[in-house]
Amino acid sequence: MQNDLVIRNGTLVDGTGAQRFSGDLAVKDGLITQVGGVAGPGHREIDADGAIVAPGWVDIHTHYDGQVTWDADMAPSSLHGATTIVMGNCGVGFAPARPDERDFLIELMEAVEDIPGTALHEGIDWQWESFGEYLDALEAMPRTLDVGAQVPHAALRAYVSGQAAHEDDLDAGQLERMGELVGQAIREGALGFSTSRTILHASRHGLIPGTTALPNELLAVAQGMSKAGESVFQMISDGIMHQEEEKAWVREIAQMGGLTVTYSMAQDPSRPHAFRAALDEAAQFQADGKKVIPQVPARPTGMLFGLQSSLHPFALHPSLRPLRRATLAEKMATLRDPAFRQRLLAEKPDSKHGVAQLLVTNWEQIFRLGDDCDYEPPKDRSIAACAQREGRTPEAVALDWLMEREGAAFLFSPLGSYVEFNHDAIRSMIEHPASAVGLSDGGAHCGLICDASFPTYLLTHWVNGRSRGERLPLELVVHKQTQATADVYGLGDRGSLEVGKCADINVIDLDGLQLHVPEMIFDLPAGGPRLMQPVDGYLHTIKSGRVTFEQGEATGERPGGIVRGRR
Repeated sequence: MQNDLVIRNGTLVDGTGAQRFSGDLAVKDGLITQVGGVAGPGHREIDADGAIVAPGWVDIHTHYDGQVTWDADMAPSSLHGATTIVMGNCGVGFAPARPDERDFLIELMEAVEDIPGTALHEGIDWQWESFGEYLDALEAMPRTLDVGAQVPHAALRAYVSGQAAHEDDLDAGQLERMGELVGQAIREGALGFSTSRTILHASRHGLIPGTTALPNELLAVAQGMSKAGESVFQMISDGIMHQEEEKAWVREIAQMGGLTVTYSMAQDPSRPHAFRAALDEAAQFQADGKKVIPQVPARPTGMLFGLQSSLHPFALHPSLRPLRRATLAEKMATLRDPAFRQRLLAEKPDSKHGVAQLLVTNWEQIFRLGDDCDYEPPKDRSIAACAQREGRTPEAVALDWLMEREGAAFLFSPLGSYVEFNHDAIRSMIEHPASAVGLSDGGAHCGLICDASFPTYLLTHWVNGRSRGERLPLELVVHKQTQATADVYGLGDRGSLEVGKCADINVIDLDGLQLHVPEMIFDLPAGGPRLMQPVDGYLHTIKSGRVTFEQGEATGERPGGIVRGRR
């Protein structure tokens, strides 16, 4: 029997955490049929001598809920080796949705995830009301990768309670209806339910629906999920690592049959060691047979301040407001005028945006992002340190750095997990046995954050490039972004190179794998902007046995679709 595809002479890193080994990998009918040894002939053969052969990345924290309706290639995640993504995180999304709720849900997504509302309005072709109808609509489009979806709390609340979506307490009938709808969605293929408990997620209406929902509501939803079958309760929260009340209902949900609880974790500057106890607590849950899985970052979630970004140190200055919609060339021409520069540096920003202004003037935590894409810069390379050395104001240094590369330069500002100005805390999170890697936010924060490259960074930094501390083993980081993430959502048919599993594979030139400086492109519907981070080194990305990307270029093959339920 001839194989459809044979990858020969590769270094196989199978995703289980086991030691790498050499050999061939064979594929037939979209499934892996041989791992190791010498395979028989294939209809197509790839010589992987000198390359790493690993499972396709399973990225479980993305926000492609709108983009998925118009984009078959699912960049940027697909460009960075993802073959399966999970969306609908953090309580925002687009189903279920009545026709009169669509604008409201777009407003929430734009506010929380920085996805241009104009792009969502133009790009989404609403062909659904229920969650099952949403999955049906998505399934009509072949894709380069597989997509799994979750029921977002904000959309569910709006569907059940209408104008009362922002109120804390819903009545018993509404809670029962929410549980029923979530259960129905799980049976129709939803992978889980998501909610946000952070004050960082707000729109012009206030905190997004569900943020302050009472525990009885969350338990009612979880009960509906548990009755329907195995699924995931995903959350992002300010209190999960230290608030006992929140820990209590998380424990109760974790005790329900068939449920996994997963949440995003970072090092909180106000409680820099709390993550360690939370990881150990999750490990104890797992030892007791309950699935509570923290999702940890590959690097600090970092804002990229640039002249084309949604935010930068001068975005709130009155002098720049008239240039908000100007081209980059027009902005640069104005900034080169000495009189304008003097006026800009002398004036104060609009005081109405206090939190934003604090973010963009935290000079000790803002760095130049150079061609080396150093996301672990030392403290003495901050704007504050540079300004002190040169006897200049931080504003003057920031403006000069923003104007580099003809205005296309970026400043990097880590939001969390950078308390000690190094990645040691993140290393502890990644190597902890209870964690999986998440929070790439692929498809979101289009004008400010570009973290869909997280899977690549695990290799370029943690395996190959880190110079300011210990690195991590290749086998571990591959496991954390493949089998570990697949297991969170019960996707047991992928995430490792094993006979009988989906032939989702990356063939990688590990020595040549390189991240380049992010760039702003304008290819969303209505010309909307988004940050993209180019990469070299992915020789082949394979989905279900078909090569979808070769040397970073899409081949036109689209074997991906919608993942419904556990595998």
